[in-house]
Amino acid sequence: MTKAAALRARSGWRYRGNVALRTLAGTVGAYAVAALAAMLLARTLPMGRLEAVTVATMFSYLFAPAVSVWAFLARGPFLALGGVVLLSAALAGLVWTNGGFA
Repeated sequence: MTKAAALRARSGWRYRGNVALRTLAGTVGAYAVAALAAMLLARTLPMGRLEAVTVATMFSYLFAPAVSVWAFLARGPFLALGGVVLLSAALAGLVWTNGGFA
């Protein structure tokens, strides 16, 4: 692919939609996964409530960049978005089975 063709391909709506979906998965999805992971860890860690919430919040900061990297490394934008939604649904289910969201 020549340089002009590559530039032309990056200026189309398809490319922009690809980047927009990946950005959505890498930002909002990463935040959702990190929040759900913090909820799950806070409920399941075997320590006092305050310590569990603190440790869970610190561990959840590791999830957000991992999900963002996944969103931009996936083969396609829908695979990236689907992976983030699937992971969020799995974490939400685990949170739900460990006492709910309240």
